Order: sequence, then C-alpha cells, then structure tokens
Amino acid sequence: MIYRDFKGLKLSALGMGNMRLPVVGGDDSNVDLAKAEEIIDYLYSQGVNYFDTAYAYHGGHSEGALCRALRKYPRESWYLADKFPGFDVANMSRVREIFEEQLERCGVDYFDFYLFHNVCEMNVDMYLDPKYGIYDYLVEQKRSGRIRHLGFSCHGDLPVLRRFLDAYGEELEFCQIQFNYVDWSLQRGEEKVRLLNERGIPVWVMEPVRGGRLVNLPEGAVSELKALRPDETPVSWAFRFQQSVEGVTMVLSGMSTLEQARDNVRIWSGERPLSAAEFNALTGIGRSLFAKGTVPCTACRYCVSHCPQGLDIPRLLSLYNEAVYSGTDAFIVRSGIGVLPDGKRPSDCVACHSCSAVCPQQLPIPETLAQFCALLGSEK
Repeated sequence: MIYRDFKGLKLSALGMGNMRLPVVGGDDSNVDLAKAEEIIDYLYSQGVNYFDTAYAYHGGHSEGALCRALRKYPRESWYLADKFPGFDVANMSRVREIFEEQLERCGVDYFDFYLFHNVCEMNVDMYLDPKYGIYDYLVEQKRSGRIRHLGFSCHGDLPVLRRFLDAYGEELEFCQIQFNYVDWSLQRGEEKVRLLNERGIPVWVMEPVRGGRLVNLPEGAVSELKALRPDETPVSWAFRFQQSVEGVTMVLSGMSTLEQARDNVRIWSGERPLSAAEFNALTGIGRSLFAKGTVPCTACRYCVSHCPQGLDIPRLLSLYNEAVYSGTDAFIVRSGIGVLPDGKRPSDCVACHSCSAVCPQQLPIPETLAQFCALLGSEK
C-alpha cells in the first residue's frame, strides 16, 4: 500500500468512500452489513486506514455501518472522516445537534477528519454567514480535540473555491474535490488543483472514476490506451492519473464489492505515475468522453430523497446521456425506458426544482428531463 505523509500521520493513499456500500434488494437505505464488513475488513487488512462517510449517505445508515465494522480494531489504527451536511441548506442552523448525533451514530469521541460538506454556489453564502455559527462551532470542536483535522469538500466552480479559502483558509487543512481525467477540463480541475497547491492545501479526491463511468470506456478510448500501456485497465488508468498530479494526497474510492476492493488494492500497491505523453493522451480522451448535450451526473443520489415524484433521477439522466450518445433507438435506452413503471418516467417530472436545490453540481435536472421527453417523443 502506498502511504502519504500528512501532518505527521501516515495515511494510506487509497481511502474507502462509504457512499456506495452493498445494499439489500436495491434499497439504498438498507446496507448489506455482512458484505460491507467483509469489504472493510479486507481493506483494513491490506493497510487502508482512511475511511470516509457522511451524515446522508445511504439514507443516514453509512456512518453506523462503517463504524460497526471498524470498532473491532484499535481506535488509533484507523482514521475516520465525517461531514457536516450543508448540501441541504435546511441543516445550516443545526450544526451542534448534527455533530453530536454523528458522534453517537459512529460510537466515537472524536473525528480524525471533519469537513464542511459540498461547498458550492447554492450554499456558500450560508456557510459564510456568521449567524449560523457553523465555522465557529467546528473550529471550537477542533480546539477541543473532537475534530483532529478540519477541511471541506467542494463541488462549486473555481470562484466558490477561492472565496471559501479566502474566508476560512487559515483553519482549513485539506480540500476534497471531484477530480479525474474528465474533470481535469470539464470542472476546471487543473485550475482548482493549482489554486490549492498555491495555498498549500493538500488535495483529497472524490469520484476518481466518476461514479463508475471511467470503468467502461468507448472502444476507441480503450484502443488508444492499450497502445500506450497494453496491460493497464481503465480503472488503473484513472488511478494512475491521480498518482501523477502534484498535491493529491488522498484518493477515495467507493467500493461496492470485494472484487473492486481487491482490484483497487492491487493498483495502489505501488507507484506508477504517467509519463507526460500518457498524461496528455489521457486528458485528451477525457475531453472527448462527454459529448455536447450530456450531463455529468455521478449518481450521488442526493436528488432522489428530495423528489416528490420518487423518480430515480440518476438512472433517468444515465439513460438521457446514452440517448444523446447513441440515439433513442439504442437497446439500452429502449429497454431502460420500457421497464420504467408508470409514474416514474421522465415525463412525470413536475419541474419543482427540489432536485436541483440539493444537486452538488447544480445540474439543470428538470430542464434535462424535459429535453429527454422531447428526444423520446411518444415513448416518454
């Protein structure tokens, strides 16, 4: 296992994200505890010591599932990261209540790492507003030792990232961003990393394989990469990219199966950064992967719990992207739409914008579903 130094700590460069644990019967709120524990035990045995969770993951059950598995090991042998759920602005006045609840859910006395969750355009004003007391409270917990290291995650554009750093940078020790070879350009990842490096803020990476999208690449991209490194897999290319970027300290991977965990551990068993030519080729492929008109949804599922119609929005957006790429006659699109039950189709969106209000990337979800309806015509 590769390790990185962080303020005297030896952190595994590969961390486990706990947003995509195995579940029972497709129910995101029903974590398969036995399978989850098997994955966590394996990762721990292979030297992974950083485990990331959040208040809302798996309908509020991720924290408990993770710590139930970890508590059999000495507390000082693993590092726990949790987050204040400001992605939902209804929580802004509840920082003290939520923090205490998180400690109780996890069964711990302190968090090794704690983050302002999802700083972005829709909530940055509230995060910075002293009337909510979020910053003051979290700094107080840091001073008292109940937070060992304080940072933030950011889905916002570059101006939001810079504004938050300008306001709170003295206390912030790390920043977690969505970062991969697609978002190097699409979400201004290159500029964000440069800014963080200039400020001396270590980079934590989320969505290194973009919600699984970088696992199954188009044939043309696979052929181009095979010509460069014949034995490298798409997953390995995604992680080698992270090993090649200055400032990247922690890379989080959400692992739903033991096979994924084993593959990730294999890749992170040794450093194999990209050459300059390989790096340029990979970022070029990244720019080509998302054609004009598609939406970069990572299936975080924040939108789902806020949809009054109960639509599976990530699935609908995935089908939309496939329709843009391949046309509405593509088998995946026709079969996917065909199995949707009544009341759960793109046309059942009521355009209330509750989904957009909590979307980390501020995607125009209702408008996209309306475009999907137009593409599908009578089959919507």
